[in-house]
Amino acid sequence: MSHEAYVHIRDLRVEFRRDGQTVNAVNGVSFDVQKFEVMALIGESVSGKSVTLRALMRMHPPKSSVLSGTLKVGEEEVLTMNAGQLRRYRGARCAMIFQEPLLAFDPVYTVGQQIVEGLRRHEGLSRQAARERALEALRQVRIPSPERRLDAYPHEMSGGMRQRAMIALALSCNPQLLLADEPTTALDATVQIQILILLREQQKQRDLSIIFVTHDIGAAVEIADRVAVMYAGRIVEAASIEEILYRPRHPYTQVLLGSRPKEFLKKGDALRCIPCSPPDLSRLPPGCAFAERCPHARPACTQSQPATDQAVPRHVVSCHRWRELSPSVENQALYAGSQEKTRCRMTFAPLCPIRRIRWRMRSAGR
Repeated sequence: MSHEAYVHIRDLRVEFRRDGQTVNAVNGVSFDVQKFEVMALIGESVSGKSVTLRALMRMHPPKSSVLSGTLKVGEEEVLTMNAGQLRRYRGARCAMIFQEPLLAFDPVYTVGQQIVEGLRRHEGLSRQAARERALEALRQVRIPSPERRLDAYPHEMSGGMRQRAMIALALSCNPQLLLADEPTTALDATVQIQILILLREQQKQRDLSIIFVTHDIGAAVEIADRVAVMYAGRIVEAASIEEILYRPRHPYTQVLLGSRPKEFLKKGDALRCIPCSPPDLSRLPPGCAFAERCPHARPACTQSQPATDQAVPRHVVSCHRWRELSPSVENQALYAGSQEKTRCRMTFAPLCPIRRIRWRMRSAGR
């Protein structure tokens, strides 16, 4: 385990069993998240991102799922926790922000009641002290009129307001690890950037480690220090955000980046897409799962799983041919620029509508 790693995952496997069929949703995932680091998991649907996140909370039903491997948060082994240890771990040590807060909140209790319940359970506060802490939690996520919102039901709030309340609930017991499962997907673009800015601010103020799941590369650019690219239940490439943008080594990462709509599209311009569909997770091929869709596949790619190699320090890639294939000319031109992180994110602005909205908000003095 890395000396500074707070989250340590090795060979994590998650299988779902139903009607005699086994679905290999996560198939040998390994990565570390350092203290105070933001790691983004990106990839298409059915790549195992959310399943990996939920495994960190032990949320998969034990009767229909099998988890194996090593999953450590701090010094605690999550997969061997008993029921009492899990209750103390969830909320106090590790908390989660869900994609759709309207489904995550209990509709028959007010937002304040739900935050207060967590505080009383984990920190043993009196009802009044817990209510004051809940009110402060709403203030910290900049919910207007927090006194009124504390007594509001989830359905009485807008989507952006509910997501802020969900963040307040997740952070109310001061966890050290925050899991964010596509927290901006259901929001409009202006609210998305507000939520991303809020998450980054809270991460810095609280020294949080965050694992952030998203389909949106632009959102990952905005918030993440490192990125892991997932495909068919495996991590095919993991590196710093700069390495992923400037020097993507895996063919899937390259085509994933190239498939985003470019700015200033003209009528009639073709949108790039990845051919075919991801494989059936109940019948994974013996070789590289991406081989069928890969523009560089060779017969050897379909016969055996590629090893995970280190291209440069803290940049790993799983591909038989990565040494032969330099980052594509198109991607080199698209992501060329300064090596500095801030400049990197500004260079990527044409692919990131969120970044453009931030500039407009600043220009308008908002």
